[in-house]
Amino acid sequence: MSVPSHAAAVNAGWEHFPHAADVGVRGFGPTPAAAFEQAARALTAVVTHVDVEPSIAVEVRCEAPDLELLLVEWLNAVIYEMAVRRMLFSRFAVRISDTRLDATLWGEPVDVARHAPACEPKGATYTALRVAEELGGFWSAACIVDV
Repeated sequence: MSVPSHAAAVNAGWEHFPHAADVGVRGFGPTPAAAFEQAARALTAVVTHVDVEPSIAVEVRCEAPDLELLLVEWLNAVIYEMAVRRMLFSRFAVRISDTRLDATLWGEPVDVARHAPACEPKGATYTALRVAEELGGFWSAACIVDV
């Protein structure tokens, strides 16, 4: 599920946006934490279009000097957990306090036959990096992911 970027009254959602060789991910929500959660959902949707069962919980923590850099650290933490645990995640609970992010990710081990992974994300980048409160009071969080 995604929402268009022009939706002023959005509760939460995500979208992909085009980039020459990679893919942009953007999350929307009423708070920065909600926008970060949705950006992570967009990241999972880059890999698979199949529902991922939220059966296993994983805790992550990261820090950065500001919200934009924290988004990159967050998405890279999710990518790291995907790679080392060989899992996909579908549910995220993000808590942001100043420049620190604590989160719980829920997902399941990759089942190649069922998930049919399209690619493996290599990393979130600083390209098109933007975390901001938009008109209408909702937050967006976006960047390009190297795939």
